[in-house]
Amino acid sequence: MNNDRALRKHIIELLDGGNAYARFDDIVAEFPVKLRGEKPAGLPHSAWMLLEHMRIAQWDILDFSRNAQYSSLRWPQDYWPQDPSPPDTSAWIKSIESFREDLNAMKKLVNDPETDLFAAIPWGDGKTILREALLVADHNSHHLGQLIDVRRLLGIWKSK
Repeated sequence: MNNDRALRKHIIELLDGGNAYARFDDIVAEFPVKLRGEKPAGLPHSAWMLLEHMRIAQWDILDFSRNAQYSSLRWPQDYWPQDPSPPDTSAWIKSIESFREDLNAMKKLVNDPETDLFAAIPWGDGKTILREALLVADHNSHHLGQLIDVRRLLGIWKSK
């Protein structure tokens, strides 16, 4: 395997997770409806707030990575939901599905041999697709750890 292919494979593995930490699907699976908006004592965010933040931030990074007309969101108000609880079950499900779709789109971008991982994004102040993909992996892993903490404190996490 050449270096380019190997690098892309490693990035995809980081985006998928599961090597050094739990995977997204395992963390959000079977999350009780009544606990999705609960903020455990000592923590500033509910599971819903973390899930939505992850979805929004990942979408924003993906949009930046491929959209020459990209427009920045306002920090922090555009990146976090105001309400700690999802409006309904369909919002929770839609957030999970959107997160997966955008993650797959980032993986497709990384996996495309036509994507130069090292080329500066023309509208990105020297940022590259490699940097943006690693940022997604890093950001997601951080907040997935927080979601596990939420589950632990709510008594609904079983270590695998």
